[in-house]
Amino acid sequence: MSFNNFELSPEVVRGTQAMGFTEPTPIQLRAFPIILAGKDLIGTAQTGTGKTAAFALPILTLLAKHGAFRCLVLEPTRELAAQVETAFRDYGRFTDLRAAVVHGGVGYGKQREEIKRGIDVLAATPGRLLDLLEQRTMDLRQVSILVLDEVDRMLDMGFLPDVRRIVEKISTDRQTLLFSATLPPEIERLAAWVLRDPELVEIGVRRSPAETVTHAVYPVAAEQKFDLLMALLERTNFDSALIFSRTKHGADRIAHKLKQGNHSVAVLHSNRTQRERIEALEGFKSGKYEVMVATDIAARGLDIAGVSHVINYDVPEHAEDYVHRIGRTGRAQNVGDAFTLMNGEEVAALQAIERFIGRKIPRLKLENFPYLYTVLFEPESATGGRRAIGGGRSHRGYSYGRRRR
Repeated sequence: MSFNNFELSPEVVRGTQAMGFTEPTPIQLRAFPIILAGKDLIGTAQTGTGKTAAFALPILTLLAKHGAFRCLVLEPTRELAAQVETAFRDYGRFTDLRAAVVHGGVGYGKQREEIKRGIDVLAATPGRLLDLLEQRTMDLRQVSILVLDEVDRMLDMGFLPDVRRIVEKISTDRQTLLFSATLPPEIERLAAWVLRDPELVEIGVRRSPAETVTHAVYPVAAEQKFDLLMALLERTNFDSALIFSRTKHGADRIAHKLKQGNHSVAVLHSNRTQRERIEALEGFKSGKYEVMVATDIAARGLDIAGVSHVINYDVPEHAEDYVHRIGRTGRAQNVGDAFTLMNGEEVAALQAIERFIGRKIPRLKLENFPYLYTVLFEPESATGGRRAIGGGRSHRGYSYGRRRR
């Protein structure tokens, strides 16, 4: 089925085709008719399945012509807000609709100027938007479409009070769309307050990683984690690798050591300036950097084509973050690999992840790596349970030379 099979405007279809997209994804197939009919929607789908286009294309069609500021999209991070604004500009390139973005980390001047010139769509982070509202730079009186994107992440980051303040400034006679890769109970309670008789579109299992991602755990003694990381990078045929660290300091330390090992490395976390963050992201996307080390700021929604491998240097503290992190690879039906390095102190966090996704993640050992002894290599029980980790199954390079579509 093509984009022409829906009631999307010809200009929007043309913009979509100019982006190289010819067939809607499952979330788009289900969401388009609901949004075009003016109904509220809760959309959940595994990351990398085209959620942004699922709401952007019908919204551009509904807005049709340049007029008042009518659509607000709330995002949890600067990078996501900028990415969504770019998507609206690209898909709407053959319309006269105007999109803008507001977020922290930069001055107010340019953002105020764009708003003053007139916009139809605004992608925003909650904090900066509230600042502009308090400064009376803008108002939300004419907003008729509200999109809450990556809602689970916004709640994790403590944005709920800000989101409530913003929503209360928008007319209740609006269309509200809520999108997220996971849908924990807190979001369902929020949805009951912010939505009216929403339709639910759920693609895949809420808690499962994308089926296009092969993932495995590499147990290792804490003092050998970085050595194992280097060995994995050396023995793996990767196009680009995204490495997640639990802390900003850890990300800086890993990046510094990787650079010493002759890897071209970008760093992305909230202590970097906005210019540094943009340069890192654009450099990684363009291939200038083969590796990017990041905190969970990069785990949600960022559309980075061609990430062949995700490596969790630290096991995520929150089980939902595991699904988001490894979803940075295997996007748009491409295949990808995800490795998680685990030491003895991280066993409980990994078990929580396995309970969350409802499956055991394979434990592997890297062949010919000089492992130090760790109890992680002992059997789980003395009662005939699973063999010692890695027994009979080692890393044979299931990612070596894997053909990527």
